[in-house]
Amino acid sequence: MAQRNALGRGLGALIDDAGQEHTVNADSVNEIEINRIEVNPFQPRTKFDEEALKELASSIKQLGIIQPITVRKIDDRKFQLITGERRLRAAQLAGLNKIPAFVRFANDQEMLEMALVENIQREDLDAIEIAISYQRLIEECKLTQESMSDRVGKKRSTISNYLRLLKLPAEIQLGIRDKQITMGHARALINVESEKTQLNVYYKIIDEDLSVRKTEDITRDINIPNPEVQKEKVRLPEEYEQLKKHLSDHFNSKIEFNRNNKGSGKIVIPFKSDEDLERIMGIIDKMK
Repeated sequence: MAQRNALGRGLGALIDDAGQEHTVNADSVNEIEINRIEVNPFQPRTKFDEEALKELASSIKQLGIIQPITVRKIDDRKFQLITGERRLRAAQLAGLNKIPAFVRFANDQEMLEMALVENIQREDLDAIEIAISYQRLIEECKLTQESMSDRVGKKRSTISNYLRLLKLPAEIQLGIRDKQITMGHARALINVESEKTQLNVYYKIIDEDLSVRKTEDITRDINIPNPEVQKEKVRLPEEYEQLKKHLSDHFNSKIEFNRNNKGSGKIVIPFKSDEDLERIMGIIDKMK
């Protein structure tokens, strides 16, 4: 059985005819002059490693372009890049005048969707770039997390974990992009409510070179309610106890139901793993 692509199902799942390239010369790769190609205005990627580009340009000089870029035709003389900007830049560095390309027919919406999905599929992206691409698919392409999960072949919980990174302070997001901390560190920091405390732990991770496991232990200790807060808790009224039991049975999970003397509180549905979260989200979806 073919191994599943770990990065998702690809463009074919997002654009109905993505598997059928529309070319100027039917079903063939076209050699297009580089000076006739405009960059993609919807390109979500803004950082390109100059050293890596030079290495790719050197490879192109020796072996040529192995994978064609994809463009759309604007008029008889101009084309607009859909995917492959890194290859296009490297080809220019290598001194090429022409580049092999598939020509697609796509509107602006499809251009954005294809560029974002190709971005998500790249193996060298940092977690924040992936999160921003998911966020743009939701906001600009009007996709829900559920529909996006179906179309790009990623678990809904995985998408949620990436999107939650965007709630971290900008300083920590920059640290993720610069590889100061890992995705695992970041996921632990998300569980800390105070932004100031998040930053304190973030610098502690860097200064002491903390492992993800140690970071999780620290954030877990931070989140343990202190005795003073515990004193504010009161015994739940009988009807609340019944609701707590009903919810625990419904979700097959020990629901936490906290309420203070003023009547405010929170209901917490704990989960043990990504798979357990998927199960709970499925129950909530059915309730809708």
